[in-house]
Amino acid sequence: MIRLKRIYDEPSAQDGVRVLVDRLWPRGISKDKAHLDRWEKELAPSDELRHWFGHDPEKWQQFRQRYRHELAGQGALLQELVALAAGKTLTLLYAAKDEEHNNAVVLKELMEDSSIG
Repeated sequence: MIRLKRIYDEPSAQDGVRVLVDRLWPRGISKDKAHLDRWEKELAPSDELRHWFGHDPEKWQQFRQRYRHELAGQGALLQELVALAAGKTLTLLYAAKDEEHNNAVVLKELMEDSSIG
C-alpha cells in the first residue's frame, strides 16, 4: 500500500517505510524529527519544472504530463520503491501545502500503474 503524507505531520507506526520525494529539504524540519527511511531526490521534479509549476492548480494537468515524462528515466528506482511497498506500507512524504496538487500525488499514481509494478 502506498500512502501520501506531509512531512510536517507527525510520524506514526502506520507510515511503514517513510520516503521523502522532494528535491529540497523541507524548511523547519530536523533530520531527526523527519524519521526518514530514504530521501529520493532523484524522483522529485526538476528545478525547472518545479519553478514553472509553482503549485498552480491551473497548470496541474500539464505538470502531471511533464513530470511523468521526467520520471520515465527513473524506472529502476521506481520499481525498487514499488517492491518496497509490496506487502507493507510505503509513505511518500512531501512538503507542499496543497495535498491534491503535488509531485507525490503523481508519483503515487505512476507507482500504482500496472505497467511499472
